[in-house]
Amino acid sequence: MKKCSSSLSLEKLPLATNMDLSLFNILDLLGTAAFAISGALAAMNRKLDLFGIFIIAFVTATGGGTIRDILIGSTPVMWMENTLYIYAIGGITILAIIFRNKIYHLKTSLFLFDTIGLGVFTITGVETGIRNGLDPIVSIALGAMTGTFGGVLRDILCNEIPVIFRKEIYATASIIGALVFVILYEEGADTDLIYIITSLIIITIRLLVVKYQISLPSFTLSSEEKKP
Repeated sequence: MKKCSSSLSLEKLPLATNMDLSLFNILDLLGTAAFAISGALAAMNRKLDLFGIFIIAFVTATGGGTIRDILIGSTPVMWMENTLYIYAIGGITILAIIFRNKIYHLKTSLFLFDTIGLGVFTITGVETGIRNGLDPIVSIALGAMTGTFGGVLRDILCNEIPVIFRKEIYATASIIGALVFVILYEEGADTDLIYIITSLIIITIRLLVVKYQISLPSFTLSSEEKKP
């Protein structure tokens, strides 16, 4: 039987914490931080213990990026390949717990952090699809999934109907932003400018639809239609 080597090359250890300070990576970390806070707040709102808070924060922050990387075959996924994400989520969750009263004092704090995460992660998803040569419509879908999947997991684990399935305009805002990203990219606009414009569009749409209570129509079966 072949012996396994007991020593590992440092280059092969998946403990890298170095990262280019490109706008793409900065936005990815910003989205991770925003979703981690929203997950921590949701967990504390459900009165979960310390372990539960960390789990919800971690799943919310990494869910969208994980499904994105798995779908394009990029493994190990980002938080496994770069442990900076794990440290960042842990540190941010601790800060959210320490300053929970000040953060949660704002009634819209969970909504705001979730909106920021949605806008930023949509961008990283679309950009990843384009970088991998995917069709624009697939890149838009990838952006929407990256932006919304973390929130879906958070709501399911907190025993709530995911916001994406409610009347609120959530995934629609992500899709519109992703579409704008692709159009601007095809027109040859500056990449950093595309990031900023797209994220602002998504965040603005979410703020406006909630403020003015704009929602998509919902449909229910009448009493007669429910009969077998």
